[in-house]
Amino acid sequence: MHTDVLIPGGSFLMGDPFDEGYPSDGETPVHEVTVSEFSIDATAVSNAAFAAFVQATGYRTESELYGTSAVFHLAVLADKDDILGTAAGTPWWLNVRGADWAHPAGPLSSWQDIPDHPVTQVSHTDALAYCEWAGRALPTEAQWEFAARGGLVQSRYPWGGELHGTDDTGGTVHHCNIWQGTFPTLNTCEDGFLTTAPVKSFEPNGYGLYQTSGNVWEWCSDWFLPKYYKSCLAKGTVEDPPGPTVGRGRVMRGGSYLCHDSYCNRYRLAARSSNTPDSASGNLGFRTVASAASR
Repeated sequence: MHTDVLIPGGSFLMGDPFDEGYPSDGETPVHEVTVSEFSIDATAVSNAAFAAFVQATGYRTESELYGTSAVFHLAVLADKDDILGTAAGTPWWLNVRGADWAHPAGPLSSWQDIPDHPVTQVSHTDALAYCEWAGRALPTEAQWEFAARGGLVQSRYPWGGELHGTDDTGGTVHHCNIWQGTFPTLNTCEDGFLTTAPVKSFEPNGYGLYQTSGNVWEWCSDWFLPKYYKSCLAKGTVEDPPGPTVGRGRVMRGGSYLCHDSYCNRYRLAARSSNTPDSASGNLGFRTVASAASR
């Protein structure tokens, strides 16, 4: 079920060296971090993998228990009566009755149509439940960034410094699944996808990890505290940092198919964001880790 990638221990410079991040996200200062050897999923956990967990345990996600979840307005597959309103401040998110991991776009959708896409509509609590069943854990933020960088030093993206490549005919090569066009009304889908892509779309990074930029946000284990990097820098090189002991939510990494430089330039490797542990949406998933000793 898990395609594990062994990540060698080592040190790296964590954070944004380009000063491109949002000040409130706390992507700076850049600080040195050492991580021990660990293994990580090559991909985000897929719908098929999460379905196996549900079948084995009977687990019900928080969205299922609550009865509604957030779906992007251009992706909704639901009757009008099941669309209950918009999210405050982000009208492109609709609260949809019956949206959950098994019906990620609403009750007229099914995970079985996209088994190789990342599972979405899962809260931090749901991700931890899956990890407990699988004998895994959520990555720390430091583990996630170290693995996502794929061995590149202070690179902007997992593949290098430029967002797009060019093919032999001069055409644009897309390296990740993010928004093209005018957010949030027109996605030209030049990368091939309106919402999620299969977990092994696009080329992997230097460690063999797929889509650590774009596609879906990925939960990490850490609490989110914007000033945390400052405290790390003050300590010198930090080893296996677990994150702060308190925060305003749990860390999310990697950006998603909704990210666009006009709105959410968080598909960069250093970018970070957060959400409350009970939150779930159609662009939020996770991947898991294990210590090298438990492989």
